[in-house]
Amino acid sequence: MSEFVNDTMKDRKYRVGVLFGGRSSEHEVSLASAKNVMDALREAGHEVVPIGITPQGRWLPQPDAWARLSARAAGALNGDTARGISGASGVDDEAGWGLLPHGEAGHALPQIDVVFPVLHGPYGEDGTVQGMLEMANLPYVGSGVLASACGMDKEIAKRLFAGAGLPQVAYVLLPRSTWRSNPGDCVAKVEAALSYPLFVKPANLGSSVGISKARNRAQLIEALDMAAQFDRRLLVEAAVPHARELEVSVLGNDAPIASVPGEIVPGNEFYDYNAKYIDDNSELLIPAPLAAATVQQIQEYAVRAFAALDCAGLARVDFLFNGESGELYLNEINTMPGFTRISMYPKLWEASGISYPELVDRLVQLALERYADRQENSTAH
Repeated sequence: MSEFVNDTMKDRKYRVGVLFGGRSSEHEVSLASAKNVMDALREAGHEVVPIGITPQGRWLPQPDAWARLSARAAGALNGDTARGISGASGVDDEAGWGLLPHGEAGHALPQIDVVFPVLHGPYGEDGTVQGMLEMANLPYVGSGVLASACGMDKEIAKRLFAGAGLPQVAYVLLPRSTWRSNPGDCVAKVEAALSYPLFVKPANLGSSVGISKARNRAQLIEALDMAAQFDRRLLVEAAVPHARELEVSVLGNDAPIASVPGEIVPGNEFYDYNAKYIDDNSELLIPAPLAAATVQQIQEYAVRAFAALDCAGLARVDFLFNGESGELYLNEINTMPGFTRISMYPKLWEASGISYPELVDRLVQLALERYADRQENSTAH
């Protein structure tokens, strides 16, 4: 495991700023993930500095931020009484870094050694927060600006995966403006390129929000209208017959490793938002019942997908497998996957021999390793 740590890093304990909540529709998912991550960090001996972000984008750098946002999500907190954040200031290595609340310039957060952005979806997993942390010159867990942005945009990721020679289903991309101004041409374009059934998705979103299955033209129109509520770019994909939904966790920086694959047997027709977070009728098979050759192939594809986007730290790579023909298709990559103790990403690593607390600790070490590597870049002119 020499890639993950050096002897100096391994024995140190750090002050970790955990970002959670955020402006995306996956706000509640982030809260669930963050609670488990913070518990594991403390179990590993690290000090946790909670930093919540409300659905309106206000920052809560308070010890009770998680409880306050959870209460808000449950409808128990009336009004946005939190103070906002005026900005972030990066200072020298000795002084550390702080967020300055409005009107309280003398009350910065304590020095933070590394940030763990447990944020899902837009305004967190899409490169925006990563860019802020880069500007502040802070180490952080997970992929950088480029990989985060490309991984969030399903269609841009598809282009990069195609360039890496990874198999994918056929698809059509539609701008929302074109759909609203000329829906007839859009439907004709989709039907000329693809056959029903189809899956319709917002290009930029996670947790299966806004995804629908369309079996005919009427359902296609309804699905495109729904997806258009969430993003300006709409993705229509061919369905895989006899599809099995497989997932692989990837861990590392320049020499990543892949976990055993897992399979989702959804209680609903497909693994949508309700199946993931509300209903309790889906089944996770870990490890997935697959032939050894298929396991090897899916692990290889997962690592290649990770490298194609220049990911770092962690990612979960999702596949569709035709159970009759044996054809395997890369579906998408998630650069900050769900991270509760029962989420697929940590459960796959647990089945591969890495416990949840050890996994979280390794991600901190990987963040510091990648930060140290970036510091070697010359900024001289």
